[in-house]
Amino acid sequence: MNAKRWTLFLLSILAGVGLGLYYGWVVSPVEYVDTVPSTLRADYKADYCLMVAEVFERERDVEAAARRLALLGSEPPAVIASAALEFGRQHAYAPADLQLLQELSLALQTWQP
Repeated sequence: MNAKRWTLFLLSILAGVGLGLYYGWVVSPVEYVDTVPSTLRADYKADYCLMVAEVFERERDVEAAARRLALLGSEPPAVIASAALEFGRQHAYAPADLQLLQELSLALQTWQP
């Protein structure tokens, strides 16, 4: 009788966990909508920074680049650009992309708001 109770208890627990996982993953999964850019993963932040560097190459507007990078967090834009450059070096970005990030980083380091 005691073994039957334990078996029923364990089956009930497994059924509850299984139904909970099914509900959370299939029926009603979490959807992130309208989040702020500072919540991006490091690789997406580096890609965004690279896009800002590409625009900066054409416009040569350091202030606009700094405003765009300010969306990625509370750190100074020069720090954000340097972190993206370091990420690009560690993950073998193309030399042309690294050059763009380097130019942006240097421009932001000498820029005074």
